[in-house]
Amino acid sequence: MKLLRLALPVYVELLTAVVAVGLIDLFWVSGLGSQAVAAVTVATTAEYLALGVILAVQTGTTVLVGRRDGREPTQPVIRTAWLLWAATSLAVAVPGVLLREPLARLFTADAVTAGLTAGFFLVSLAGIPVFFAQSLVDGIFKGHGDTTTPMRTALLCNALVIGLDPLFIYGLDLGIQGAAAATVLGRTVTLAVALTLLTRRTPRARTARANRADAVDIVRTGLPMAGDFLARSIVGMALVEVVGGFGVVALAGYGIGTKIMLAGVMAFYALRQAALIQTARSGDAGPALRYGLATGLIVAVALNAVAAPVAGLFTGDPAVATEVVSFLRWMTLYLVPFGGLISVGGVLQASGKGSRLLTATLAGFAVQLPLAYALGTALGLTGVWLAMAAGTALTLTLVTGPARRGGSLPAAPALRPPHSPAEE
Repeated sequence: MKLLRLALPVYVELLTAVVAVGLIDLFWVSGLGSQAVAAVTVATTAEYLALGVILAVQTGTTVLVGRRDGREPTQPVIRTAWLLWAATSLAVAVPGVLLREPLARLFTADAVTAGLTAGFFLVSLAGIPVFFAQSLVDGIFKGHGDTTTPMRTALLCNALVIGLDPLFIYGLDLGIQGAAAATVLGRTVTLAVALTLLTRRTPRARTARANRADAVDIVRTGLPMAGDFLARSIVGMALVEVVGGFGVVALAGYGIGTKIMLAGVMAFYALRQAALIQTARSGDAGPALRYGLATGLIVAVALNAVAAPVAGLFTGDPAVATEVVSFLRWMTLYLVPFGGLISVGGVLQASGKGSRLLTATLAGFAVQLPLAYALGTALGLTGVWLAMAAGTALTLTLVTGPARRGGSLPAAPALRPPHSPAEE
C-alpha cells in the first residue's frame, strides 16, 4: 500500500504538469485561429521531447538522493545535479533560441504556422532553464520520499497559467507569444515557491562540494530512463506515419484515442516513479509488477466502458468516433503488459539495472515497427494495434525473464546505516 500512497500524488502531478499546461495554452489560443493552435501544438510537442534531456539528471538525482537520505550527506549530489542542470539548460536553450526558425520549419511546411511557432519558441525555449529547474527540484523532493509537494506545485503552476494566459494573450495583446510568456512566468513563480520549500527542507551545508563521481553516477543512473523516453517518443512519431497511411479518418481517430488513453497511462508512470523512489530509499518496491499488471487491466476496462461517450466529446464525425472506439477496444491487449512493464521500470532504474530496460525496449520496438507494417498490410489498422501489443509483451518478457529465473526483481544496492544529521 505504501507504493500506492506514493503513486497517487505523482499521478495528479503528471496529469497537471505533463498534460494540462499544453491543453490550457491550446484552449486560450484557439480564438486566434487554426494556425495558432497548430503552432502551439508543435511547440509544446517539441518541449515535451526536450524533457528527455533533463530526465536523465532528474531521475539519477532522485535515485541517488533516495539512497543517501538519512544515511550519508545528500548535499554533494544535489549541488552536482545543479551543475548538470546548468549544462543541459544551456545546451538546449541557446541553440534552440538561435535556431528557432529552422527548427519550426522542421515541424510544419506552412509559412504562417512556422512563423508563429518560431515566435513561441523564442519565449518558451528561452524559458527552458526554468522548466528544467522545476523538474530537478521535483526529483530532489521525490528522492526524499516526498511526492506530495511536487503535486501541489504542479497544481499551483496550472492555476497561474489559467489566470495569466488570457491576460497575456488578449489583455496585453501579445497573441501566441503571450501564451508562451504566461507559461514561463507561471513556472518561474512556481519554481520560486518550490525552491523556498526545498531550502527549508535541505539547509545548505558549507562543506558540501560537487564532484565528478556523483556527476557520473547521476548520468549513468538516469541515462537509461531518458533513452527509454526518447525511444518511445521516436517510435510514437513513426506510428503516426504508419497510421496516417490509412487516411485522415484513421489518423484523427488514433490521435484522439491516444489523448484519451494518456489519462490512464499516466497511472503507470506514477507507479514507476513510486517504485523508483521506494526501491532507492528502502531497497524493496514490493509487488510492483503485480500492481502494474492490475492497473493495466483496470485502465483497459475503464477505457472500454467510456470509449463511446468520451469519443463523442472529441469529435462529431461518426467515422472518426468509430475509429476511436475501435482503437481503445484493441488497446486492452496493449495496456495490461504495458502497465506491468512501466511499473517494473522504476525498480530496474533504482537498482542500477536501467540498461536492461532500455535494451529490452529497443528489442521490442525492433519487432513492433516491422510487424506494424506487415500486419497493417494484411489486417489493416487491427494489425497495427496487434503489433503494439506484441512488441510490448515481448519487452515485458525480456525484462522480467531474468527476474523469474532468479526468483525476484533486482534490489537496490545495499543501503548504509543511517547517519547523524550533524554529519551533513
